[in-house]
Amino acid sequence: MHLSASSLSGNKVVNHQDEDLGNIEDLMINAEKGAVDYAVLSFGGVMGIGDKLFAIPMSAIEIDTNRECCVLDIDKERLKGAPGFDKDNWPNTADPKWRDDVHNYYRA
Repeated sequence: MHLSASSLSGNKVVNHQDEDLGNIEDLMINAEKGAVDYAVLSFGGVMGIGDKLFAIPMSAIEIDTNRECCVLDIDKERLKGAPGFDKDNWPNTADPKWRDDVHNYYRA
């Protein structure tokens, strides 16, 4: 199955308990591999203001085409403590330690 990037942008993200975890804001593409490595999840703000952003490994996300949402197997409280960033201060995604920390956090 193939999906356009724009079809995922803005999609709601829920966990297996059907709790709202936020929305997909963007996708991070690995230019060397030509594949999407991370979905950028926004969570915690009010009407887009004060949102914390999280880079979620695509391998940790299930796409539910029937409900038109994404499913992330994480407790809402655990997500609050996840490594995140704000829209003006993106992480260095080429840093191997950052990648390892993110993948380990999401067990991806």
